Amino acid sequence: MFANRSRGYHAAAIVAVNLILWTGSLDIYPAQAADRSLSDFQHLVRTESWIERWPSAVGGVEDRNVTAEVWTQAMQAILDTQQTLQIPAREKPYYLDGPIVLKSGQNVTADAAAEIRLKPGTNTCMVRNEHLVGYADSPVPTATNPDMDITIEGGIWTTLAVSEGEWTGNVEGRSSQQNHVHGTHGVFLLMNVRRVSVRDITVRQSRPFAVHLGNAREFTVEGLTLEDTKRCGVQVQGPSSEGVIRNVHGESTDDVIAINAWDWAGNAPSYGPIHHIVIEDVTGVRTDAHTRLRRDVAGTFHHDGSPENAIRLLPGVKRFRGGTTLDCPIENITLRRIADIREFKFYDQPNLELGRENDASVAVGTLRNIHLEDITFSRPGLIEIHANTDGFVLQNVTLNHAIPSDWCLLTIGPKSQTCKRGPDPAQWTEIFSPDRDCTVRNLTVFGIKASDLQTELPVDQ
Repeated sequence: MFANRSRGYHAAAIVAVNLILWTGSLDIYPAQAADRSLSDFQHLVRTESWIERWPSAVGGVEDRNVTAEVWTQAMQAILDTQQTLQIPAREKPYYLDGPIVLKSGQNVTADAAAEIRLKPGTNTCMVRNEHLVGYADSPVPTATNPDMDITIEGGIWTTLAVSEGEWTGNVEGRSSQQNHVHGTHGVFLLMNVRRVSVRDITVRQSRPFAVHLGNAREFTVEGLTLEDTKRCGVQVQGPSSEGVIRNVHGESTDDVIAINAWDWAGNAPSYGPIHHIVIEDVTGVRTDAHTRLRRDVAGTFHHDGSPENAIRLLPGVKRFRGGTTLDCPIENITLRRIADIREFKFYDQPNLELGRENDASVAVGTLRNIHLEDITFSRPGLIEIHANTDGFVLQNVTLNHAIPSDWCLLTIGPKSQTCKRGPDPAQWTEIFSPDRDCTVRNLTVFGIKASDLQTELPVDQ
């Protein structure tokens, strides 16, 4: 069941790991009572017409002529006069043609049945904080004037990515339409924040990440439902710390949760260490489908539309344009009560979009004190480590599936796989970093339980 693929792995150093983790929830300051409602700002609502492309009843897509109300100015006007925006339920959806911008101490609360849509062709996030900054070319400085005490709660939010490959012009969740911060890519965009909370929301058919966080401390993402989303559910960029991500459920064709201290340049507004994060009560989609990379006519890689069902931790070493480097480790992370996740990705992976020779970590990254417990697999899953690791605990794993003879639950060491870009081998490329060794110390594994489908576990040493 366990395969050792790393020449630098020290088997003698297997001891229990004592983790000291921040596990509390956040107490967000209560917002002041809202004095005015959306109806008070009806004069700022615009009625416009446009075309939306939706799947047709007979297959393919069809054009729909839509006339609807655009509420961005009305919602922002409320926040210009008071701390809380309340969005009530109604039969028709609310459309936005740009992001709602939240200042410190402000809150958006939507009824659970209220649907908020991003107007086609807007190509921005839907909600963001005010002092959003990016540091794609340098380490994040100490003083960044962060926004604090922000809460986003409730509602059904969609960018109208209604089918695979049909995103209605909302491809990137940018911070703004003009002069956007590089690497921003979320429905909810919270960069340069402290004490923020996203609770009890549904993100439906979105091309950007559902929640994109970076340079964030003391944050909570709780009660997130993913419905046919096309990218990551929650993506956290470094530097970030003291976070809780819990009660995340649903379907994503990318990672359900990604904790990326280092990252591919296209989706990274900042880099740096990530530590003290708790991820708990996460459920993916129970399916035997596997995600494959495919290439469209423009040369961009996409998933084939099946659920990825993965959780990623991506450490590394960032090299900036000027040549300076920044170590981006990940440490003190707890993952518990996780079900129907197909793969835990703890490995080095160069940039396929820009080309591995143009964007790769300087070296394999560093993981410290990683704790996985109460993990349930409904089909053969993978836990793959290719990082310099000190302290890794895997405990209480339940396998509710038959055990293939060639399957390993935990693998350690370099990975290798070829991405075949068409029939010409000259266009093929390596996906991973097979020539980089890693060292794993203080590894503990116990409490692996198989279902009645098979009582004896195979062991590959």
